[in-house]
Amino acid sequence: MIEIDTTAGRVRGRDEDGLAVFRGIPFAAPPVNARRFAAPQPPEPWTGTLDATAFGPVPPQSAMSAAGADPVAPPDDGRGWLTANVWSADTHARRPVMVWIHGGAYRAGSSAEPGYDGTVLARDHGVVVVTFNHRIGVEGYGAIEGAPANRGLLDQVAALEWVRGNAAAFGGDPAQVTVFGESAGAGAVASLLAMPRAAGLFRRAIAQSVPGTFFSPGLAADVMTTIAARLDRRPTVEALRDVEPGALVTAADGLVMREHRDRWGLLALTPTPFSPVVDGDVLPTTPWQALRDGAARDVDVIVGHNRDEFRLFLGLGGLLGAVTPEMAERTVAAFAPDAGAFRAAHPDASAEELFELVQSDWLFRMPSLRIAQEHTGRSYVYELTLETPRLGACHALDVPLVFGVFAGPLTTTLLGPEPGPAVEAASAAMRAAWTAFARGEGPGWPAYDDGSRQAWVVDAEPVVAPYPEETSAASWAGHEFGPLPLL
Repeated sequence: MIEIDTTAGRVRGRDEDGLAVFRGIPFAAPPVNARRFAAPQPPEPWTGTLDATAFGPVPPQSAMSAAGADPVAPPDDGRGWLTANVWSADTHARRPVMVWIHGGAYRAGSSAEPGYDGTVLARDHGVVVVTFNHRIGVEGYGAIEGAPANRGLLDQVAALEWVRGNAAAFGGDPAQVTVFGESAGAGAVASLLAMPRAAGLFRRAIAQSVPGTFFSPGLAADVMTTIAARLDRRPTVEALRDVEPGALVTAADGLVMREHRDRWGLLALTPTPFSPVVDGDVLPTTPWQALRDGAARDVDVIVGHNRDEFRLFLGLGGLLGAVTPEMAERTVAAFAPDAGAFRAAHPDASAEELFELVQSDWLFRMPSLRIAQEHTGRSYVYELTLETPRLGACHALDVPLVFGVFAGPLTTTLLGPEPGPAVEAASAAMRAAWTAFARGEGPGWPAYDDGSRQAWVVDAEPVVAPYPEETSAASWAGHEFGPLPLL
């Protein structure tokens, strides 16, 4: 057993294969009772030594998660949902810290998922790894009257403040913090770049597959009104504070998104009713606008996407080989900035390829590229092209490669029970690049600029090349990724 003093009290972790590992450390007070739907508050100090050998309780979340939480994560034992986990090879060192924000469509996921184990990164690459839970779904992103917007983002700020105050005790350098995340986690990273409250809490950022979905206040309010109405409630703190969290999850999961197309527009064609809200306060503007205006210019950024992002959703939805020309026509008309020009730019694409491509572009690929294009600081762009047997270089493939952990239902679905040599090689390359970046050495390829437009193309043998998706980039060049409106 290993004991460490934190700002709130002493914690006891375990020695696991030469690493000091701590799980379930509260970084904020439990958001329950009077604190429910409130901004996070500091953790309540404890006496004695807190056992930090098991993950904290999993936040209330949708059943739509493909990854699944660790089944040994305990029920709430008083620590609440807002807990952090640490992997460190040397608690007396001063190593860079990498803080992971999980994905899950802003409505699912937790730090207990087996694929987010920090062992390989901490043991083999000389960094301290921190993962944490934050509020998701209604608890974290629902637009509730009387509550601050974007409580999930505020939880992330609280976690980063905890890292700043406690990293040194675990062998980390609080001046060398890199925040990294995938999918909704990358959307959170992009949001943190734009948030005044997060300024100064991290030196570097890695955003893997940034979603383009950010909500206007009107849209967020209408979505929450619809969810609350399913419980015969109003979307206010007073009306919802005594509602069991699982009931709110069920109400949100029961939405048939396409039924609300007349009011929610493109949002109704996505799988989630939650995203960060551009509320003018917590999130003053979209990340792209904030970066264009000079936000986070002192933060170095890696940002990129997978080549075949949307193919994962084709597979999960049973649509592989089932997309008709009519489906493709409607989808291109809905999402593309100019449907005719988009089709003309891809003259040899099949209906299914167009259906996939336009949604890959709108949801992940072009929002990610635009982060680099708008950032006034230094950005590095990548594209993952490594093939999986059935779903190509699809969404979420980067996660097991970055962590070097090939466990969990989704990962085994994509890669099989054992990774092959190509997977191992791509994983080693990504882990080396990410951790070198965290150490301040740069990732190993040139920064992106509008002249050379260089990118790192990640396969079994990664190469530096011109950004591979210039055809899509040209199609979306004039498109503004603004807050999704209420129609």
